[in-house]
Amino acid sequence: MTKLIVLYLLLLNSIPVLAAETATLGARLYSEQCAACHGADGHGGVGVPLALPSFLSSVDDDYLRGTIRLGRPGRVMPGFSKLNNSEIDAIVSHLRSWPHKPSSAKYPHTRIRGNASLGKPLFEKYCAACHGVHGEGGHGTGVTMSRPRNAPILAPALNNPGFLAASSDYLIKSTLMHGRAGTPMTSFLQQGLNERDINDIVAYVRSFEASSPHPSATLLESESPILVQVSTYTLEQTVEKVKVAVGAANLRLIRVQNLDQGFVPKGKENPNQVIVYSCDFGFLNEALKVDPRVGLFLPCRITVTKHGDKVRVMAVNPKRLSRIFNNAELNALCDQMYQVYVGILEEAVL
Repeated sequence: MTKLIVLYLLLLNSIPVLAAETATLGARLYSEQCAACHGADGHGGVGVPLALPSFLSSVDDDYLRGTIRLGRPGRVMPGFSKLNNSEIDAIVSHLRSWPHKPSSAKYPHTRIRGNASLGKPLFEKYCAACHGVHGEGGHGTGVTMSRPRNAPILAPALNNPGFLAASSDYLIKSTLMHGRAGTPMTSFLQQGLNERDINDIVAYVRSFEASSPHPSATLLESESPILVQVSTYTLEQTVEKVKVAVGAANLRLIRVQNLDQGFVPKGKENPNQVIVYSCDFGFLNEALKVDPRVGLFLPCRITVTKHGDKVRVMAVNPKRLSRIFNNAELNALCDQMYQVYVGILEEAVL
């Protein structure tokens, strides 16, 4: 008996230590993995504002865990499959530790009985204006350049496989019934619907699972992260041909410089590595509105290098961008960029 009491006391003493370790781990992982998009204090940016009290009070820990694990394919939020369960739990605990934190909800994982056929016209009337006719969600990434400044959050994609896997029927129902303060999502009860109507909408949203992934959740495939062509001309001749090809593609030539310019002392640049900058500014503005992060890769950069007797012309493969950024809205633009880049490289080596 005495031994059991001692063991019990030891376990009690270890609880604060474990809690402190979890808190430290959760804060570190959030800072490393989440803060860049959701903000250091959870007030949002590219990602949704996680610190919104009406959000934290209306979702349960299972939803948060599923969202972190699975992400939202094609909707900017990546999945963190490399994190283990303890690490994900630590992040969830960190979210629950924020000031003015509400108690988390808890929902059953049973299905709600509703009529999807009756829910479809209700969805089209009450939901489609924000969430899209097919549940594909609002457009843009969530930052002010791609959403109205008075919109605190973009409508999520309800047809997204990540959302459907993380959300229980009762979580969706609760959101429909009560809305979410601080966002455009209002209570459907206040709009005149009854609980049966809401059950039918939930059933219709759940029916998205039976459909093939919507294009909004499908990312472009690409064979290689870079596009490469081998030139039979000298490096100088190839650079001139790139400049001509850029003009033929209706891009404005910005400048030509050594690749390592600014990274090495002036006069020490490698003459066998040259980069040609050009841009279609109309296209750039269009792409930035979809996802401002493309500014990391635009304007267009074509690199010409000489190694031994081989001259290569290279560019990033634009088809990789939608996958890198997990943003299917970039698909059409990335494919358009791909065709332009391929055309420039092929023209440069002809």
